Amino acid sequence: MTSAHDIDLPAVLAERLTSCHPDVLRELLATFIHTLMGAEADALCGAGYGQRSAERTNQRNGYRQRQFDTRAGSLDLAIPKLRHGSYFPDWLLERRKRAERALTTVVATCYLLGVSYLLGVSTRRMDKLVETLGITSLSKSQVSVMAKELDAAVEAFRTRPLDAGPYTFMAADALVLKVREAGRVVNVHALIATGVNAEGYREILGIDVTTAEDGAGWLTFLRALTARGLSGVRLVTSDAHAGLVSAIGATLPGASWQRCRTHYTTNLMAVTPKSSWPWVRTLVHSVFDQPDADSVAAQYDRVIDALVDKMPKVAAHLEDARDDLLAFTAFPKQIWRQIWSNNPQERLNKEIRRRTDVVGIFPDRNALIRLVGAVLAEQHDEWAESRRYLGLEVLSKSRVDHTPSTEQEDTPAALTA
Repeated sequence: MTSAHDIDLPAVLAERLTSCHPDVLRELLATFIHTLMGAEADALCGAGYGQRSAERTNQRNGYRQRQFDTRAGSLDLAIPKLRHGSYFPDWLLERRKRAERALTTVVATCYLLGVSYLLGVSTRRMDKLVETLGITSLSKSQVSVMAKELDAAVEAFRTRPLDAGPYTFMAADALVLKVREAGRVVNVHALIATGVNAEGYREILGIDVTTAEDGAGWLTFLRALTARGLSGVRLVTSDAHAGLVSAIGATLPGASWQRCRTHYTTNLMAVTPKSSWPWVRTLVHSVFDQPDADSVAAQYDRVIDALVDKMPKVAAHLEDARDDLLAFTAFPKQIWRQIWSNNPQERLNKEIRRRTDVVGIFPDRNALIRLVGAVLAEQHDEWAESRRYLGLEVLSKSRVDHTPSTEQEDTPAALTA
């Protein structure tokens, strides 16, 4: 890492331009930033680097390594440290990604209040977090300003009009997180919804925090989404969250519910004898390997017939879940994998957990919404710039009313698993 103190910028510029180096822009930018930070540190010290002066009021004390993302690429910066006090450039804070800035404000709030023990992390770990994020150089007023700016941005994102519909496919999930309220730690539920818009791109539709994951919470959440413009939903994929199905029926007319096959398999395993589970799992998986809707329905019947005498409880469990588990068959075969489970949502949840696990226990609900909302806003932007999640042609077909055939032949075929 090169840290510039007194640099002949014209000479450096001429050298870089004549070298035709492929990373010339990134190197020039890094050189300029190091020069700028060196000048700011010199001003705070009252004298230039290594200069003896009666006006000197402070001294350099090494460097803090920091990665800085720019359009020219990621730069590894060496930020000057001072022997007394601290230095961290405000303009570098402004360029942090929203999620990182949100994480900084949450951790900084607890650090500045001296309540690291509330986060469920050790003092040593908190000190490491603080050093990594550069929080030791932040004042309470700076943290407050950052938090207000982020809160405004996240609120604007959470309440924006949902005008890119119809949102034919939607997914919903809930994450349990910890928040300190009234002097105690409580569990709250972050309700998150994603959808596929009219152009085939995925969107973050909304996030809300409720005390309990029940029908009232889901109903309020979905009503808020429809008030913002959510429409045209044909299928909602989720786990069997309490109250969600009734909330879908009350707020999204014409929408079906697809029970996540991955989560359902876990539920079915709980009622299956352990020794028989490999066989039962193979039978259930065979249902989803069929080439069309009619074959799926026929295979489902054969699986139940194979289980009804040996494991009636398992067979009854499957029969009760039939409509919810096979809702995906009403849509084109080429998108079944995208809609029959909540696995895409689970990947989003992992990214959220990666950030929230750093915090542990949030100081309040606003801090939780700030961090999770910032992570979701970043993901929303990435989806907008990536390739379509679903093609326009298949989306058009999905909006047509499909009713899967459940007619069976007089003589059932043999079990295929």
